[in-house]
Amino acid sequence: MPTDQRTAARLVAIVCAAQVFVQLGAGYWPVLLPELMGRWSLSNSEAGWITSAFYAAYMVCVPVLVTLTDRIDAKRVYLFGVGCTTVAHFAFGALADGFWSALLLRGLAGIGWAGTYMTGLKLLADQVDARMMSRAVTGHAASIGISGAASYVLGEVLADAFGWRVAFASAGLTAAIAWLTVATAVPARPAPAKTAAALFDFRPVLRNRSAVAYSLAYCVHTLEMNALRGWGVAFLTWVAASTGRSAGLLSPAVVITVLGLLGTAMSVLGNEASIRLGRRRLIVVAMGLSIVVGASIGFVGSTGYWIAVGLIVLYGMIIWLDSSSLTAGAAGSADPSRRGAQLAMHSMLGYAGGFVGPLAIGWTLDLAGGMSPTAWGLSFLVIAALMMLGLAAFTLLRPRDLEGDRPTSR
Repeated sequence: MPTDQRTAARLVAIVCAAQVFVQLGAGYWPVLLPELMGRWSLSNSEAGWITSAFYAAYMVCVPVLVTLTDRIDAKRVYLFGVGCTTVAHFAFGALADGFWSALLLRGLAGIGWAGTYMTGLKLLADQVDARMMSRAVTGHAASIGISGAASYVLGEVLADAFGWRVAFASAGLTAAIAWLTVATAVPARPAPAKTAAALFDFRPVLRNRSAVAYSLAYCVHTLEMNALRGWGVAFLTWVAASTGRSAGLLSPAVVITVLGLLGTAMSVLGNEASIRLGRRRLIVVAMGLSIVVGASIGFVGSTGYWIAVGLIVLYGMIIWLDSSSLTAGAAGSADPSRRGAQLAMHSMLGYAGGFVGPLAIGWTLDLAGGMSPTAWGLSFLVIAALMMLGLAAFTLLRPRDLEGDRPTSR
């Protein structure tokens, strides 16, 4: 392997390892949600707001932080983001004591992720050619997906053994390890060359019809994914309690962990399928299947724990199927000189959906009178209806496939 390729491979390994350590705390809030709702007497809507605060802060900050990587070394932005994540987790473990403190600290964690997720992707995107972009994005997504999945079981185990405050403190520790790893092992890079274009002029980005199509689909994709990740444990816990069935070894936290691992594999396989079958075709099929399965989960899954588990796992695998394909589509469709801005917009739209998804579930549950088979059915049905709007927009915009993909017939 040539020296420059070995250097690039080393950078990929370092960034992916750092993302693993940052993401290990991702599932601690949703897996501890049932416990903390009871401890703090939170309503479903309040719990939804705390979950969505992370995505709201991300959505607001990511256009600034990621776009800055078109002008300054992405490493500096990345370290700022991981630093915010570190502080947020330590502070949650030490200080969180109800709705407002939890809301603010989850918002700080969202600012941290805004400076970490797509910034890490930008570090990789600048090192590979167009034909390898798709697989580089997939590797980055896989590292995050695996650690994010493991975080559910890890959070439950740590909370059971040492208490929920220690669990969050441990997430701060692993984020600090990620900060030190990148600070010491990733070399500083010269700032990107300045161009005549204004840094925060997003008009050229918005005119990129193909990239915008992938980003709009990513918006509803993240809405659906975060609705499931944010409420999946609570839904399964409710089904087990309402039906009088013991979850046994396959607890809700274990189910969501298994789902995350399977989802990561599906994301990798889905991207490879995009290359071989056509990116647009794969995404349309995945979105269509998720609408059908998602619309039935609340109604059918409420009848039994193992039915709910099967439907949740199937639903999640379908959701993750086009995850990497969408981000790779946006990154690969971007003008290289504006890739930071393009990814910023992509991520902002995605996490706008991530903000709406958990909140939509919480609101619908409260409006329908609290957790019940009908309320859960309507909650997931709302998510499926929003997915239908996203599918319609993606189909109308007809984005192009990437170089190396098998073209979709027009």
